[in-house]
Amino acid sequence: MNKINFGRVLLGGIVAGLLINIGEFVLNDLILGPHIEADMKRMGITPPGTGFALLAVGLTFIFSIVAILVYAMMRARLGPGPKTALLTALILWFCVYAYSGTINMLLINVPPQLILMILAWGIVEYSIGVLVGASIYKES
Repeated sequence: MNKINFGRVLLGGIVAGLLINIGEFVLNDLILGPHIEADMKRMGITPPGTGFALLAVGLTFIFSIVAILVYAMMRARLGPGPKTALLTALILWFCVYAYSGTINMLLINVPPQLILMILAWGIVEYSIGVLVGASIYKES
């Protein structure tokens, strides 16, 4: 088995992170922005500031680097390529979006049809990000 190429993990993760961060911006600011504002007002929550946004962007880049690292580890068992990249994306989507995301959305009474839209967005976003990031990854 070859050693993991951590330089390529980092590069692929940064590219995946850029794509996923763009997707999150479009979803949370452009599409859901008014709904999020209304929910915060309804719950009496002060909207998060720049610090929150920077933390979210940074954590998304870290998540994406981890995603490409997971892909690099999975490809040793399942082989390189889009099938392994999509399986990686699906597993991570379930752990982040489907599991914790759904629980959190239910806590603040997000309508079911909106939850389904957000879950669908996430699986497409993660799939594209991990596919592109994984295509950059090459073994040492």
